[in-house]
Amino acid sequence: MKKTAAIGVFDSGLGGLTVFKALARRMPEESLVYFGDTAHVPYGSKSPRAVERYSVAVARFLAAKGIKLLVVACNTSSALALPAIRRAVKVPVVGVIEPGARAALAATRGGRIGIIGTEATVRSGAYPRVLKALGGRVKTAARACPLFVPLVEEGWWKGVVTEEVARRYAAPLRRAHVDTLILGCTHYPYLKPVLARVMGRGVRLIDSAEETALQTESALARAGLRAPSGRRGRREFYASDAPERFRRLARRMLGSSVARVRLHPFDS
Repeated sequence: MKKTAAIGVFDSGLGGLTVFKALARRMPEESLVYFGDTAHVPYGSKSPRAVERYSVAVARFLAAKGIKLLVVACNTSSALALPAIRRAVKVPVVGVIEPGARAALAATRGGRIGIIGTEATVRSGAYPRVLKALGGRVKTAARACPLFVPLVEEGWWKGVVTEEVARRYAAPLRRAHVDTLILGCTHYPYLKPVLARVMGRGVRLIDSAEETALQTESALARAGLRAPSGRRGRREFYASDAPERFRRLARRMLGSSVARVRLHPFDS
C-alpha cells in the first residue's frame, strides 16, 4: 500500500463532510476521496439489510479506487454495517461511534449522556453499548430525530421551522437532565447553534468529527501509512445522484475546494 494513497470517506449524503473537513484540517497532506450516497439518503429510515447493502456497495467502490483506509462517516452505517464493511474490503476501517462515545465520556460531568440520531442508530442501541464497553458508568437518554437529516440536506440549518423541530426533539432530553449530548449523526453538527440554544448553556455538544480524525491519524501511524509532510493531498468527490446539487451545498460547507462532483450511480 502506497503512503500517498487516499483515505476514503463516505456517508449517505452531505453529513460526512463534517468528518471530511476535520480530516483535511488535521492532515492536509493526505488525499481524500468522498462519496455521498445521495440516491439513498437518508439511511436512518432504511432497514438494517438495506443499510448494509448500500454501505458495502459504496465501500467496495472506494476500495477499488486504491484507498489505504476507509472512514465510515455515517453513524447509521457504523451502527449497522461495520462488520460487513470490514469483511468486504481489505483496508483498515474506522467508524464514528466509538470516537464519539469516547469524547462524551471525557466531557460528561454528571454521568448523564443524551444521544440524538437517526431512527436506525437509536434503535440499534450502539452508543449505550459502546459507552458501557468503554467502562462508562453513565445514564443515557436517546431520541431519534428523523427530520434533522432532510433539513440539513435542504440547507435549512437555522430558522423558525428548524428551531421548533429541535425544541420538540430536545424536550425529553432536557427532562432527563443530560449534561452531555452526542450528536449521533454526522449531519447534526450543522445544527449546532440551534441545538445549543434549545438544550441550554450547561449541556456540552459532542461532535465525533474531530475525534474520528484523531483516531484515523493514529490508525495510519500504526500502519506506517502516513503521507509525507509538506505535500498537498488531492480532494475528490462522488455522489450517486444529483451531483450538481451536492456540489452546491458542499461548497457552502467546505468552500471553493469542491471544484467538481462526479456522478457514480450504483445498483443496490
